[in-house]
Amino acid sequence: MKLAVLGGSFNPVHIGHLALADAACVELGYDKVIFVPTFEPPHKRVAHDFASAEDRLEMLRLATEKNPRFEVSDIEIARGGVSYTVDTLSELSEKYSAQLSSKIGFIMGSDLLSGFHLWHNVQKIVELSDLVLASRKESGVRLDNAERSMNAPSGKYAGVEKLDESEREELRHNFEYPHKLLETPILPISSTDIRVMCAKRGSWRYLVPDGVYWYIIKNKLYGAEYGE
Repeated sequence: MKLAVLGGSFNPVHIGHLALADAACVELGYDKVIFVPTFEPPHKRVAHDFASAEDRLEMLRLATEKNPRFEVSDIEIARGGVSYTVDTLSELSEKYSAQLSSKIGFIMGSDLLSGFHLWHNVQKIVELSDLVLASRKESGVRLDNAERSMNAPSGKYAGVEKLDESEREELRHNFEYPHKLLETPILPISSTDIRVMCAKRGSWRYLVPDGVYWYIIKNKLYGAEYGE
């Protein structure tokens, strides 16, 4: 089995996350993508609109339940605190060792590349996984930290999101670690923008799976207090 991992805050999970995971299966032949929600955000300070681990985990389960190629792991939530990529990949590699036909694919965005060398035990990460770089074909497009779960909590990647596409492309080409490119359009959707639209009563319903929409409404997450 070819297995890939997509970590993040998923606050909330949206269709861009699902599209990225699907592209990993279709374009790179992964049999399964495991979504790993972080227990705490990679930054030291928790935002006021950061949903609980339980809520984010349940939204992920609702979003992925109809796709047999998608799986959700609570490994970081169960561990608690801020997790390191190397620890999560080590545990998953051991858990699936009897089923794996190759190293686990670790999906990450180009906004992480400039600080990747500063991550905790980066050489071990490279040994444990095949790095999968999601190539962003539009400047400014981001997944709002979707790939930042399991990274070094020091957060040494400030400013990379401000690069234009030519600069991002140069950064990808100069990335010194072995990697695979996942060249697929990534929808210009941000979890941050969804939270803002929830609070401001904007239009966001079709940016998330239906089950996630109704979960947010029912539980009044992010200031959302209305529904159809």
